[in-house]
Amino acid sequence: MLKTKKWHPWVFVGPALLILTFFFVYPAVATIWRSFYGSGQELFGPNVRHVGLANWRYVFTNPTMTRALRNNALWVGVFTPVTVGLGLILAVLLDRVKYERVLKSIIFVPAAISYVGASIIWRFVYAYRPVGLSQIGVLNALVVALGGEPQGWLILRPWVNNLLLIAVGIWIWTGFSMVIFSAAYKNIPRDLLEASRIDGANEFQVFRRVTLPLLRPTAEVVGVTMVVQVLKVFDIVYVMTNGNYETEVVANRMYKEMFNFFNYGRASAIAVVLLLMLIPFMILNVRRLAGQGGVQ
Repeated sequence: MLKTKKWHPWVFVGPALLILTFFFVYPAVATIWRSFYGSGQELFGPNVRHVGLANWRYVFTNPTMTRALRNNALWVGVFTPVTVGLGLILAVLLDRVKYERVLKSIIFVPAAISYVGASIIWRFVYAYRPVGLSQIGVLNALVVALGGEPQGWLILRPWVNNLLLIAVGIWIWTGFSMVIFSAAYKNIPRDLLEASRIDGANEFQVFRRVTLPLLRPTAEVVGVTMVVQVLKVFDIVYVMTNGNYETEVVANRMYKEMFNFFNYGRASAIAVVLLLMLIPFMILNVRRLAGQGGVQ
């Protein structure tokens, strides 16, 4: 029997570990290290000033950052349940429609559009022109057609501004959620659903007591995926408001600190906070895979 030397596995694993170390471990460690220093592009050197926990105090005490953290929490609290809920409902309802594939393809189309492209589309939807001028924004055109006055939709009130941006994210990701739920729903044995109906259960009872429990693992996976996506949301906010009108989010603030204000220390601290926010959900996914036998 051919003997395998102890170093043989490292020949195969080594290149992957080097790539991970270079592109993931080193940048993560460097970012954490840089978060304790002031502005400047260098990681080491005489021009880099140690500032201790000043950058971290900024992250958790500065009004702009606390607003960004609250907005991220609002995104998670609204975007995730709405996207998961709509995806689930559409997957179940469209399963019986004659033109199911066509309708699902139409709903899924936004998921194939880039964030920037979708944001530009919705900027035209929310576009505002003063009273008396023809409205080029779809939403204001409808308001005027119904006898109302046009509104600057993205400059109304903070919670309205944020909800309108969240609507763009929901529009993009609902189709993705629907497709995942649709695949899981089609794997439910039809005999099980029919048996429930024969036993006297109506459609709502079948959905609540049979379909939902069987789709719960899928809902958890989709929910975690949506949370991860929304915690690092950037493109929609950057293109549509750039964080103005109290719509700032963590990723957009990180971008501003680094590329607008050239404060690499603060940007690094924000990046680490964003990573720490994502880690629990990554662990949840790994544990779920392990529980399903996907990870040994």
